Amino acid sequence: MSLKNHYYYDEAKCEFVPIKYNRIEQVIYNLSIWILSGVVLTGIGIILLANYIGTPAELALKAENEALYSQLETTRTALVDLDEQISSIAEKDNEVYRSVLGMERISYEERQAGVGGSDPYDEFDVYSESTAELLKWTASKVDNLERRISIQQLSFEEIKNQYNINKEKMSHIPAIKPTAGILLSGFGMRNHPILKYKRPHNGLDFRADIGDQVLATGNGTIKYAGPQSTLGKIVIIDHGFGFQTLYAHLSGFAKGIKYGAKVERGQLIAMAGDSGLSEGPHLHYEVHYRNRAVDPIYYLFADTSPEEYAMFKEISENNKNSLD
Repeated sequence: MSLKNHYYYDEAKCEFVPIKYNRIEQVIYNLSIWILSGVVLTGIGIILLANYIGTPAELALKAENEALYSQLETTRTALVDLDEQISSIAEKDNEVYRSVLGMERISYEERQAGVGGSDPYDEFDVYSESTAELLKWTASKVDNLERRISIQQLSFEEIKNQYNINKEKMSHIPAIKPTAGILLSGFGMRNHPILKYKRPHNGLDFRADIGDQVLATGNGTIKYAGPQSTLGKIVIIDHGFGFQTLYAHLSGFAKGIKYGAKVERGQLIAMAGDSGLSEGPHLHYEVHYRNRAVDPIYYLFADTSPEEYAMFKEISENNKNSLD
């Protein structure tokens, strides 16, 4: 860009005479124009950035908010998993510990520990709808879990006190795994592998090779040790307090295991096998309470970790076939 000609009026000559600029003035003029244009364009850019995109600080805050929202979503998933675990513990608490000790169950409503009244999380309403909803759900779930955990802790204290009162009874209740193998099939209606139709399966099937140890799951007295139709060689233990256990498809009996013999929890009573109507070597195990078959999975609490119990529960619920 160059300087345009400017004129002044020469009265002596009665004419307009062009003003002449030197080289330095020309350079200064051009620089001034470019600097002024740059400043104007930069200002316009900043205004557009601030109004439509955001300032660097706003962009950083937006990225931080997105990261926090993503983390809250991850936390939501973790809280759902934790909720399921607490529900599983509560079920075991009611079905096993309280049932075994003759204690009154804690109802579902009591365990949920709900609270009424106005919205206690309305302070989150200042945020966007999606963020406010997520924050409210998270805060509500955390508060609910804290209350339920407190209730569960109190329940365990009650169970502990009741256990101390009923130590003799607890030593007789079937409370351990009868063999070391993993669970293969659960309690309830199952497809029989040989008869090829669905029928009640009154116990659990554990993986076991011929000769594997079979243990008494509680103190008691041998009620029967011998053959019994499709179950092959079996042992029945009367534990007292209304409990009996049955161990089937055995290959043999431990020394001294006969009618009237006293046994203790963890004592070797037999060896696993595949006698009777069986698809292959395994141990079939039943628990009876007051002459009624009950799900033995609820009585595997003395030597079963929470992870192992959860795995057994999943296998029991999902595998619809039995081995006998």
